Parts: sequence; structure tokens; C-alpha cells
Amino acid sequence: MTSWFKRLKDGLQKSSTRLSEGITTLITHRKLDDEALEELEELLITSDLGVDTARELTEKLSKKKYNQNITPEEIRTAFAEEIESILDPRALPLTIPPSSKPFIVLVLGVNGSGKTTTIGKLAKQWKDDGLQLSLVAGDTFRAAAMEQLEIWAKRANVPLEMAPTKDAAGLVYDAIQKGTERGDDVVMIDTAGRLHNKMVLMEELKKIRRVIQKLDPTAPHATLLVLDATTGQNALTQVKVFQEAVDVSGLIVTKLDGTAKGGVLVAIAQQFDLPIHFIGVGESIEDLHAFSAKDFSQNLMGVRKG
Repeated sequence: MTSWFKRLKDGLQKSSTRLSEGITTLITHRKLDDEALEELEELLITSDLGVDTARELTEKLSKKKYNQNITPEEIRTAFAEEIESILDPRALPLTIPPSSKPFIVLVLGVNGSGKTTTIGKLAKQWKDDGLQLSLVAGDTFRAAAMEQLEIWAKRANVPLEMAPTKDAAGLVYDAIQKGTERGDDVVMIDTAGRLHNKMVLMEELKKIRRVIQKLDPTAPHATLLVLDATTGQNALTQVKVFQEAVDVSGLIVTKLDGTAKGGVLVAIAQQFDLPIHFIGVGESIEDLHAFSAKDFSQNLMGVRKG
């Protein structure tokens, strides 16, 4: 089986190549002068790391190496270390304490973000870890989402609660009661992601939260937002919109293998102080993995071989 490190390296290849080649083109045989720093900052911005991050990285590099000869490898290493320091406080695993039973997980994300697939992968991983869980098809607007979740529920061999004719909040209420009666460790709830009508989406999410809290005032115990890395800077808007609707507690970033915009994860971490629990670099179960700041930063900048 391919190691996670190799999967991550391959998944970040597009982002890494863009940054590595850009740095090499800019810096070979020149000093780190004002012009070089400005061009490096532009490269970081166009690689979706965000304006604030780009400025911070180039300013710190300038303090160490201004007007000195510097190699592309030194720049990539310096940037990787700074990015790791930004990401490390946000790289937090999602732990499921035995005291909260069931541990209620509300999963958010726009249509197409990989939300339903991510729920399925997590369900399979947690079931393999020995947890008892159930899934709730709370996106009652999209038949395709329910069908997809049904496939994943069968694959993970876990119960799925679905009712296309019922409102999402009522379905969630019943599903949590059933999960509690079964003694489930985890109940994972899929939700609709229709950003074209934000008010309707927000009201529905707020209603679902209220219904959950009638059964357990401390729940949902995790409110996870799934983001598609290929959307680049649009991912920042999505975080803002969902934060306004409900309190997002953590992030999952998917499809890092399909984009040269992997740097957006750094911009998100810089702008929103939210834990990053998992990242996805492919279609298989093993391609969703707990987030490591060091592994991500070094692979993004192409400074590790493996």
C-alpha cells in the first residue's frame, strides 16, 4: 500500500511544481533585492497563499537574507518552515471522547465540495477503528446526495437515516434519538449546501442546530466544514458564509490532488483561526488523512523527498 507521505507528495505535485519552478525561475543567479522580493510575493499570492501570508513570508526572508545571494532551495526551505509555523497551531486531530455519546458531527459544505464522500470516508475509517456510528442524509433537497451517502453507508456497513419527504430538522431529530437508543458512538449528519440562496441555507442550518440542542445542549460536538481546494480564494468566502450561519469548529480540505491552488489552505489558516482536522488528496479511503503541518508545508514547497 502506498504510504501517506507518498500520497501527499503526489497530491500536492501541481501546487509544489508551480511554486518550485516559479522560485527557481525568479532567483537563479541573482541577489535577494527589492525586485526579487516583490516578484516572490507576487508568486505566493498567485499560488493562493493569500496577501497577508505572502507579505509575512517575504518580509521574514528579507530580514535574514536581504541583498545576499540565495538559492531557490534556501528560499523553499525558509518558506516551508514559516508556513509550518503558521499551520502548526491549527493542525489538530478530531478526537471523539467516550463521554459524549453519541458524539454528534454536523458536516457542512457547498455542493461539489466532496462533503458526502468525505462523510463516507470518515465513517469507514471510524468503523474500522471500532466505533459504532450512523449517518443521516440531511441534504433532503438532492436525491443524488442521498444516493451517494447510501452507497457509502453500505460500504462502511453503518445505518443510514434518510427521508426524502421530511424536512431536514425533523429527520435529524429522529435520527439522533435512534442513534442514542442504539448506543451509537457517533452520529454524522450531512447537510444541504446551496450557497446561491444564503438566507435559506442559514435558516435551515440554524434550525438543525436548535433541534440538535433540544436533545443535547452541548451538541453538535463538531461542526465540520468541507472545502474544495480547487476553488482557491473562493474557499475563503465559503468559510465566512458558513461561519455566519453556524459556528464552524473545524475544517476538512479536499481535492488537493486536483489543483495548483493548494496554498489556499495556508491563507485559510491565516485568516480564520480554525482547526484543520483532515485533508484529502484522492478518491480512495486512504486519501483522507489527519492533517500534519510539517508534512504539508514541506511537500507544498518541494523540500522533502519520499
